[in-house]
Amino acid sequence: MSEIHHECGVAAIYHLPRTAPSPMCPDQGPSQISRLMPRMLLDIQNRGQLAAGMTSFHPKRPEILATYKDIGTVSEVFKLSHRAKSESMMRSLAGRAAIGHVRYATCGQDDRSYAQPFERQHIHKRKWFSFCFNGQLANYQILKHRLLADGDHHLSRDTDTEIILHEVGRLLSNSEGKPDWIELLGKATKDFDGAYSMAFLTALGEMVVARDPLGIKPMCYAFDGSLFAAASEDVALVNLGFEPNDIKTLPPGHAALVTPGEGLRIEPFCESKSRAHCFFEWIYFANVASTMDEKSVYLSRTRLGEELARLEIESGEVPLDPEDTIVVPVPDTSKAAADAMAYKLGIPSREGLIRNRYSGRTFIEGGRARRVKASTKYTPLREVLEGKRVLLVEDSIVRSTTMGVLLDRIREMGGAREIHVRVASPPIVAPCFYGIDMSTIDQLIAPRYFENANLTESGQREMARELGADSLRYLPVDAIARAIGLPASDLCQACITGKYPTPCGQKLYQLELDNEGRPQSAERTYERLVSNIT
Repeated sequence: MSEIHHECGVAAIYHLPRTAPSPMCPDQGPSQISRLMPRMLLDIQNRGQLAAGMTSFHPKRPEILATYKDIGTVSEVFKLSHRAKSESMMRSLAGRAAIGHVRYATCGQDDRSYAQPFERQHIHKRKWFSFCFNGQLANYQILKHRLLADGDHHLSRDTDTEIILHEVGRLLSNSEGKPDWIELLGKATKDFDGAYSMAFLTALGEMVVARDPLGIKPMCYAFDGSLFAAASEDVALVNLGFEPNDIKTLPPGHAALVTPGEGLRIEPFCESKSRAHCFFEWIYFANVASTMDEKSVYLSRTRLGEELARLEIESGEVPLDPEDTIVVPVPDTSKAAADAMAYKLGIPSREGLIRNRYSGRTFIEGGRARRVKASTKYTPLREVLEGKRVLLVEDSIVRSTTMGVLLDRIREMGGAREIHVRVASPPIVAPCFYGIDMSTIDQLIAPRYFENANLTESGQREMARELGADSLRYLPVDAIARAIGLPASDLCQACITGKYPTPCGQKLYQLELDNEGRPQSAERTYERLVSNIT
């Protein structure tokens, strides 16, 4: 599923003053705990490769909050391959607390000004803060319209992140004395419709980490009495040195507040009536080593493979002779599902495709350029594929560009005799308005074959013919909840059902349905939502 991308990842770290140094401290001690931030961001690099950045807190530095961010991977931004440059940067960013961010954009431009964290400087320390954000607000154009309505405000970027920045800044400016961050968050987010996890750091040394009331976006944390850390995925905390059993999920609608005087407290900032965890975290986005909301990503993917195997046995359409039939994953996130499927079927799982990790992002390019890049993304191994009947396992098929090119290469370069595509998820039939890069119906291939999200044999046969596969099979929607181990009612499955967990998400989808087939962009869909309401 290399054709779709997540928006961002968030991390935070804080060593409390006047406490014993945590054993996870760097050699420079608690006052430079910020040195651990690039390591944390590397562990969540899978969530965004476009830009990275961090803000650190040091009360004795002229710049109490110091922010550095740029376009590129974590290694590129923080010069991790150049010891002297990296060391100089870490000294300039030294601090007892830090927040960090990796970005892939679903709204906004691909330039440095959109990299996070965003910092709002102010002469009053209680109003000076930096923050970073993972997610997307389905109603951000409504919030933007409301903010600009009086003519006294200006936004320099077309992104919901800046809207949040100004909304929090406005509440801080209107507050008297030191703000109650739990109360402030409740006011700031009361009209938010969408998905978010956020981290704030203030010039008073306060840190706030918050998660949306539906829990669409993930967030976890750990605290050893001295060191607090939080991240979008627990693998970042495990690799710092926290014991897995000490890592906790931040409940939806809750915030972790860390202050120099009071330490850590976890409190709700808004009402959380239901859950809608994004199911794509388990099947694709999250690091396979992560655990999301107490459910293992690796085990979820293996159970998806077992679901595929069950369907394969039930259909009996493809001969399962271990001498000439093999399972081949599309690297890398399909491997766990493919291995589990092969094991259940009693046939070999082989790496018949080698991924070129330096081929660039195929989703950036359009038309012919995208196809050319897709053709260089994977190299088929003829030694593995020649003359074989291949069960090709993929996470999902979104726009079909990569899959179509890949099938041609497996036949022509790999010499495969048959190719049977098996998809470890249901068809993506609806857009995502919560932070995944697929926000119009016309971007998707599946709606052409599966009307009203109905998975049919005829639709799968027709789609297989268009892609150039001998056959194609998806998983049904009910397989997802079984594989993850959560009730379907606790999952956001909007992109495979067309049923959205928030009102604006559902309205945006209806607008998409009403305008399906007409020339449009994601931005125009959001703008039509404003005109419909105003």
